[in-house]
Amino acid sequence: MTDYEPFNFVTLPSQPASYAASLGVTVVVAPHPDDESLGCGGLLALLARAGVPGWCVLVSDGTMSHPDSVKFPARARQLLREQELQLALAELGLPPGNLTPLGLPDGRVPGPGTPEGAAAVEDLVEIFQRQQPATILCPWRRDPHPDHRATSQLVRAALATLTSPPRLLEYIVWAWERAAPADLPQPGEVTGWQLAIGPVLEQKQRAIAAHRSQLPGSPINDDPGGFTLAPAMLAHFARPFEVYLEASRPVGAASHQEATTGQPWPAPGPA
Repeated sequence: MTDYEPFNFVTLPSQPASYAASLGVTVVVAPHPDDESLGCGGLLALLARAGVPGWCVLVSDGTMSHPDSVKFPARARQLLREQELQLALAELGLPPGNLTPLGLPDGRVPGPGTPEGAAAVEDLVEIFQRQQPATILCPWRRDPHPDHRATSQLVRAALATLTSPPRLLEYIVWAWERAAPADLPQPGEVTGWQLAIGPVLEQKQRAIAAHRSQLPGSPINDDPGGFTLAPAMLAHFARPFEVYLEASRPVGAASHQEATTGQPWPAPGPA
């Protein structure tokens, strides 16, 4: 039993849509094509409306949503999902050149403690140094999907190497539906707020709809066990707000364990 109220995304304080522009140049790091639209499509659209550059880094190849498809073998699935992502980003106002895929294996995104993960960290460092973002968006560190958690670890490991890391905001995808109590933010771990996205909600919905392969009626129709987003899950992303979480300590203050495992800082010991 706990002696505190569980973290509630719906009751967080709200920031107006105009707040988005204050975040400056922003890079969203998405584990899969569609996470950028689901988790922070409204923010990206608001940035574009304000003339603030936004960039997207796609971490995985997105091939495991329909692994048994013959009609769309792995390479065809990868190409289809990247095309869908380009369409979604266009709906949100991002130019075609503002997408960088890393091509890591869907379902097996490595952590920074592996050789493949260390190489991905180097890629992220290079991207961040080249784009010089003021803000990075990545999945909530304990979002209940292994690729989302690994993506958070990669991002945090990359930021930990920078002398002056940008602001890190964490967005919610699967925690809306699947979070166990231990997956949710713990007391003192983060602050959270909602961003009002009413003015661009229709854009966000069009961006989500661009990911046709992940929706009911998917063109990948020869894999009975393939994944599509359920209507109940999609309903979370039809709200006129998005949720963002920010660590109570800056990224540069994180321990090596925090950067590589995504575990929260230990509670202070006795004085």
